[in-house]
Order: sequence, then C-alpha cells, then structure tokens
Amino acid sequence: MDSFTPRKIVEELDKYIIGQHKAKKAVAIAMRNRWRRQQLSGDLKDEVLPKNIIMIGPTGVGKTEIARRLAKLAQAPFVKVEASKFTEVGYVGRDVESMIRDLTNLAVNMVKKEHIDKIQEKAQALAEDRILDLLLPPLKLSRRPEPVIAQTAVEKSPVEEKNHYNETREKIRAQLREGKLDNRYVELEVKEKVVPFGVISNIGMEELEINLKEMMGNFLPDKSKKKKVKIPEAIRIIAQDEANKLIDMDKVIKEAIERTEQHGIIFIDEIDKIVSKGQGYGGPDVSREGVQRDLLPIVEGSTVNTKYGPLQTDHILFMATGAFHAAKPSDLIPELQGRFPIRVELDALGKEEFLRILQEPKNALIKQYIALIGTEGVKISFKIDAVEEIASIAAEVNEKTENIGARRLHTILEKLLEDISFEAPDRKNGEMIIDSKYVKEKLTDIVKDHDLSRYIL
Repeated sequence: MDSFTPRKIVEELDKYIIGQHKAKKAVAIAMRNRWRRQQLSGDLKDEVLPKNIIMIGPTGVGKTEIARRLAKLAQAPFVKVEASKFTEVGYVGRDVESMIRDLTNLAVNMVKKEHIDKIQEKAQALAEDRILDLLLPPLKLSRRPEPVIAQTAVEKSPVEEKNHYNETREKIRAQLREGKLDNRYVELEVKEKVVPFGVISNIGMEELEINLKEMMGNFLPDKSKKKKVKIPEAIRIIAQDEANKLIDMDKVIKEAIERTEQHGIIFIDEIDKIVSKGQGYGGPDVSREGVQRDLLPIVEGSTVNTKYGPLQTDHILFMATGAFHAAKPSDLIPELQGRFPIRVELDALGKEEFLRILQEPKNALIKQYIALIGTEGVKISFKIDAVEEIASIAAEVNEKTENIGARRLHTILEKLLEDISFEAPDRKNGEMIIDSKYVKEKLTDIVKDHDLSRYIL
C-alpha cells in the first residue's frame, strides 16, 4: 500500500466500477488511514481505530464490487457476510463471531498459499524425484565377493552399475519434463482421515460439525489408500504433500492472525435488515436488536476465540451496506451508529451509467460476451446504437419493475444473446453484427408487456 495514495486507489477502482465517486473517495481514505496507522510508533498506533463505513444505496449500484476490489487491491483478507443470516445468541442461526472465524480461516489459506508459492520449485523437484523412484526404483547394490578367475567378463562393477542407473534415470527425467510420459499411470499411496460419524447439520450447526470432525480426526490414525493416477496428477499430489511438509504452519498461523488483525476487511451486507421497525418483540423482529448488540463488541474491539488461537478485532475494518428503504441509519442502536463514522450515499444508475458499464470497465459485460462466444469461433460485434438500446431498455425495465441496478444488464444480455449462444457451436467461423434493429426485435415485445417483463427481464 506504500504507493497507493487515495487518488491512485480511486483510479484503480475506476477501472472496474463506473461512477460512485463519493463512495470510492471514502473507502480510499479509509484504506490510506490504515497505512498511515502502520507508520506510527508506540502507544498511538494502537489508539488509532479504523474508520468504519456505511454505504447506503439500492441493490446493483456497486457497493459489493467496491469492497471486493478494494480488498484485492490491498491483498487483505476479505469476507462478505449477510447481516440477515445472523441471530441473537440463544436463537437458532449463526452467531456473529463466526464472521471473524471465517475471516481467520481465509487469512490462513491466503498466507499458506503464499508460503507454498515460495517453495513450489523445491516441492516440484522433490515430487519429480519421487516419481522417478516409482518409475525406476532406487538401485540396490549387493555386496560382491572378491573377484575370482571364474567371474565372467560381462558382469559390471558396482561403480559401472551406479553410472548406468544414473544415466537411465536422467533419460527418464528428460522424458518426464518433455511430457512424453504424461499418459502413463503410477500407483500412489494417499493418506486420508476417516471420521466414523457425522452430525446432521441444521442452521448454525455446520461449525459444530466441522469442529467435531477436526477434533476427532486428531485422535484417529491416517488411513492409507492406493490409487492409480496419471503422472501429471501424481506430480501435483506429491508436490502438494511435499510443500505441506516444507512450510512451517506455526509461522503461517502467526502471520495470518496478524494480517487478519491489522488488515482484515469484513463486508456486512443488508445491515438495514437487522434494524427493528419499532413494533415490539414478535415475529421476524424477535432478535434484530439483539444481533446489533452482539455485533457491537466485535466492531468496538474484542477478543474472539478461533481454532488458531485468540484474535483481536480492534483494527479490522468493517464496511456495512444497506438500501435503507424502510429504515434509516439512525434507527441502528446508538452505540453501533457511533462505530460507523463514515456514511456515504451511492447514486442510483440510469441510462448514461449503463451505457458506460457496458463498454468502459476492464471486465465490461459486452467484452465478456464477445470473448465467450468467440471461443466457439463465432465473432460478434455490437454497434453503438445497439448498446444505447440495451442501456435504454435496462433503465426502462428498472423504472417499471423492481430497480436492481446494473444487474438488470445481465438479464437483458442473456435474453438478447440466447439464440446466438445456443447456435454458436454450429456456426463455425461465423460473424454476427448486433444493431438496434436486432435488439428491438428480440426485446421490445417483452418490454411492452409489463407482466412478461417482470418474469423474463
């Protein structure tokens, strides 16, 4: 993050997300503040808390994408959770601490992969040697008696045998690297843990099942199983096994916990769904305020026990989002409101934004569809009037039915290109130009029929 100034962070986000400059600016400042805190020394470093953010806006305007791209940019552990999946302690459902455990698991896997990547070359070399041992078992030199006159001249000395063995091994190694042995099978002995029971999962029970299986697995011996696999697959399995032996898991866990504590990002979607409507306790409102109260200590900063050890949540960045149609951010409990000092409203998307979304980002939808259908040998191209027509239809359908933002473009393009996608394998080396006339032929009747557009678009 040393070179990522707020301006550069916004520039990176602009490559994938159209508009929403206020939200991009807010998250860029929040990320830079994390870097600034790392430059402080002494007690002040621990006192500077992250500036948590609430992004307010309808669905499909880029809230999740901003958070996801930001985490990728910072190479930080990132987990997205739905606020509505959590319930107050004592009720059936996920407890809020599970989001911290999920984030820690993700960080451990992330750091483990980085450590494995560093020693991959060494693990690959060890895997290659083990495959060669399977193809050409190590030479066992028998102790020979002293030479006698009757000994035949064709017998080789131990040194000659060893040299011949090494030459043969190197020839097989060369064939292995050139891929000439890829279709050959070898027999591997694979170890696996067998847990002799299972827990019938219910909502909130999946973690209990995983923990019980893990705990029991430590007491049970590994079961060996022989399986025949092709050489490339065997090399992958053995390299993975060797890499796991080479890395120091204690070091990985320590680094992962530190990364989670200092750089972790938790994205809480639909936080407005846990706002009580003020109708008293009963029905779906039974634990909404309770979830907020359970969430509060985690956002404030507390210690959560994970299977890798205790983890402090003081410096994890929380980003919450919600449409806030039926509720307001001020309806959250006051203590929780105070822990989300940055509020930013995202703009609804219209025809102009859709026009840009279809063409400008690195992962623009039209670029994706051209590439996908291009794999069948069919070249499709969109005229500008066709793109404008698609953007207009998306804006119109959003206005008439439920406004789902840019996600409407996916449904429209799928319907528009349905026939082309189906027929593409039969149109080898074909070419197709999509103009506004084609778009109107395919979609105008559906758009005009209000009931039909509800179901199809």
